[in-house]
Amino acid sequence: MLAAACGGPKEEAAEDETVAIDEAAKSDDAATMSADADRAQAPQAAIQFTAHMLDAPPLGLPPIPEPADNPTTAEKIKLGEVLFNDARFSATGEVSCSTCHDPAKAFTDKTGPIPVSVGVNGLTGTRNAPTVINAAYLKSQFWDGRRPSLEAQSLDPFLNPVEMALSDHQPILNIVRHDETYGGLFQSAFGISGGAITIDHVAKAIGAFERVVVAGDSPFDRFYFAGETDAINDAAKRGFAVFLTQGRCVSCHTISQTHALFTDNRFHNLGIGFDRIEDDAQTVVGAFLASARTDREVDEALLGDVNISEIGRFAVSRQMQDIGQFKTMTLRNIAATAPYMHDGSLKTLRQVVDFYNTTIPPDQDQNGEANAFQSGGIRPLDLSEEQVSDLVAFLESLTSPQFEEAAQVSLANQASIDAE
Repeated sequence: MLAAACGGPKEEAAEDETVAIDEAAKSDDAATMSADADRAQAPQAAIQFTAHMLDAPPLGLPPIPEPADNPTTAEKIKLGEVLFNDARFSATGEVSCSTCHDPAKAFTDKTGPIPVSVGVNGLTGTRNAPTVINAAYLKSQFWDGRRPSLEAQSLDPFLNPVEMALSDHQPILNIVRHDETYGGLFQSAFGISGGAITIDHVAKAIGAFERVVVAGDSPFDRFYFAGETDAINDAAKRGFAVFLTQGRCVSCHTISQTHALFTDNRFHNLGIGFDRIEDDAQTVVGAFLASARTDREVDEALLGDVNISEIGRFAVSRQMQDIGQFKTMTLRNIAATAPYMHDGSLKTLRQVVDFYNTTIPPDQDQNGEANAFQSGGIRPLDLSEEQVSDLVAFLESLTSPQFEEAAQVSLANQASIDAE
């Protein structure tokens, strides 16, 4: 059976069994017990999105890749969803994975639209929270691809000082090893409980849940893959033609005859945000290399320093040609996931298309020149206003039914911004 997921309306999802976590976790010692008891009660599993197993992926998507050491099961998905929503896994007891990846906001920031995520004590990072939707198809995780899997990615935010700010993963283990409800969930998912639970089991459960947060079946999918000619309007059809031809979008946001991931899983320097370090790139790179020797130090440097954040893929490859390069994100459900780019600096889809049309960010001199590190394929498109509008209409047609409401809220906000 293939792993997949489908969203459901709030009232439908509410019928599914949810899991209430005990108000306070037991701990290995009295001090930890007191700290855990002060933390907020873990929330119920998300009610805006129903994660489960399906026999086939949604229309427009291929089978979901699955790691050999973490086969997907319904029990792991259920456990992972509860872990994903547990705010006790943060230093303040107020921030969970779902804080920055809220199902009701198409798995983006709960308090959004905001450019960069907000963690414990109101601290902000340097990067926009990418949606979890269809992250299963990405060959690497995070904007710079510094983690190879959903499992590896899941553990970093717990420790980052501006995200969940734990000193180590032990507080998580104290909770899941002693909470009776977690004991039952881990027993069902892995056949273990108590002290046998490791942080690797936590990562595998969260990864299993995130892996089934997939969504296709958009109007475009019905038009392109199911032959429903009236599934999208004429503007979207014209926009798709622009996408394939003059817009050159398909070069990086790829589609095939049988499915469309809308990403090449590669990295590119678009020029967004790079002006912050363009004149001092060597100094910024030097500061990063001096301070970020371990994986944890890399993570903290990238989310803690707005200039170091702009080095992009260089943080992984340590190759100067990769400086300022960030991953091509999928376009699916993009209407629901504003703002855009790694730094959240583009607020609307129209701003995104306008940027690609000129290759100059809207906050910079439109008569200026592109940065020297900008990827070769990033060149002005010379689209007309009608073509820009059509391309935006096409992007809106990539919305899956379960995220249509979130998209409409986002698009209404974008329209007010564009009208300013």
